[in-house]
Amino acid sequence: MKFSERLHQKLQPIWRQNHSHPFVKGMGDGTLDQEKFRFYMVQDYLYLIDYAKVFALGAVKANDLETMGKFATLLDSTLNMEMSLHRQYAARFGISEEELEQAQPSPITLAYNHYMLSVSQSGGLPELLASLLPCAWSYWEIGKELNEIPGASEHEFYGNWIQMYSSEEFGQLAMWCIDLLDQHTEGKTEAELDKLEEIFLNTTRFEYMFWDMAYKEEMWPGNE
Repeated sequence: MKFSERLHQKLQPIWRQNHSHPFVKGMGDGTLDQEKFRFYMVQDYLYLIDYAKVFALGAVKANDLETMGKFATLLDSTLNMEMSLHRQYAARFGISEEELEQAQPSPITLAYNHYMLSVSQSGGLPELLASLLPCAWSYWEIGKELNEIPGASEHEFYGNWIQMYSSEEFGQLAMWCIDLLDQHTEGKTEAELDKLEEIFLNTTRFEYMFWDMAYKEEMWPGNE
């Protein structure tokens, strides 16, 4: 069994919790409160900034030029294409570029980003991949599931999100990360695999907490 198959099979309970979260289901049936999605867009923008840094670290830790080049491409695509599209999409919800640039991370966004960057900086390429993969993999699966709901991909506000993450292009990114993790876990000891599994589980849990934070529009306790 490939390591990615082991992860996907073993961690189904928390994986399915992510997919069935009210925020996700609300995008699928179009009932999600727009203010919740607006909150999510701002926090997701802040998340993407540090996610791009993980790609930069991937280029540093890569063992060959092909992998280094792929991470560099992902970094460029995230910074200069995805975030630009994110700003354009956010504008439809009344979010200006100034608001995005001046926004502060929620406690969950801050914790998630710090954990992912800490793991990526202190570990090797397998640790980095295990930390970033739950986001790409789960978004792809969620996008595909929501795309199967009649009319969901044409929704006035959430259709573009569903189209983006169900797309073949995004799927290729997720599959590349999955395949690379499988390559870099061949021959590892059970203890090493357990450590990587824990990292993957932790960022999968953070994915759930991110959806939940956005649904509840949670910032720091005591802040209005």
